[in-house]
Amino acid sequence: MRFLSEKRWLSSRRTPDEAELVKIYGHLPMETRAQPENPFTIAEADYRARHWRATTSGTLRPGTADHKRAVADMFRETFNPYRPSVIAWPQLDPDTLKRITSLPIWDIAVETEGKARLRMAAYAATMTDPDMRDAIARNAWEENRHKEVLTKLVEAYQIDMAPEPPYVVPRDAEWAYLVTGFSECVDSFFAFGLFELAGRSGLFPEELIETFEPVMQEECRHILLFANWLAWHRTTLTLYRRVRFEFRVLAVWLFLAYERIGMVRTLDGNGEVRDQDNNFTISGTKDVSGTDIGLRDILGLCLSENARRFSGYDPRLKRPRAMPTIAAILRTVLPRRRPGSPANRSANISPSP
Repeated sequence: MRFLSEKRWLSSRRTPDEAELVKIYGHLPMETRAQPENPFTIAEADYRARHWRATTSGTLRPGTADHKRAVADMFRETFNPYRPSVIAWPQLDPDTLKRITSLPIWDIAVETEGKARLRMAAYAATMTDPDMRDAIARNAWEENRHKEVLTKLVEAYQIDMAPEPPYVVPRDAEWAYLVTGFSECVDSFFAFGLFELAGRSGLFPEELIETFEPVMQEECRHILLFANWLAWHRTTLTLYRRVRFEFRVLAVWLFLAYERIGMVRTLDGNGEVRDQDNNFTISGTKDVSGTDIGLRDILGLCLSENARRFSGYDPRLKRPRAMPTIAAILRTVLPRRRPGSPANRSANISPSP
């Protein structure tokens, strides 16, 4: 299965220009791009996307060939072949349609996926290790598919969008990949909880929740890949380069903290100003549940959903630990809500211990 149409482009260490990336990811119809070699039933494909074990016995220690191959095998073998072009978007009643179209996320969501595909493809093009290069290139392809899913949703429900900005290939591919990877680790942790909350609330049709379920699980695979790439990459660095790299990681975290402060203003398709919430995955509980929920309880839901989504993958692979650790610490100091509080009952959340 080929995820890039030009082998020479992927094997080169130079950063590709915009024209090359657009040619590969931007304009090919979905049906002409990568497809699984052996099509599975939907249920089988879904199961394979969520459960994987390496055939190698013993410890998968970062820096070893076994670990590196296991990471690449995991990402390739858990590929889910769903196609955005054949998704049947459910009909929505007026209230649900208004609720979805008014969410302050669509411009940022589409733009974020557009940036992610270029950033990951650009970083993959600089890599010399064939296993990790292949995995990250596949990740870039899947990010492009996420963008197509969102684009199809926007078209199906006629959501007004601001004109998309030009997508610029990053000059510093490593920095851009780190920003994207850590950002996905933060956003996915909260998104897992919000997605479960949206399903429990009953405010969104079950068909719509099921449509997005493969995308949510794919995000789990993406951050699993990033966590293991990070552990592997650190082992490849000399002491001097490792110190420099850790300073870059710290700088990325500071940048992400700054980036998530406040709202982003954009112009929609009618030229009107819209607020786009750059922090929706953290602040959007009321939008998806219709009620206020205690921070301690939503963190507990995020922790349980995070553990559930990772549970099917080989436990010897590294997991993202920053957000689960921070959430667990916060829950030890945040006050508990009263049992049976109205907010928790309406959102179908039991007070967590």
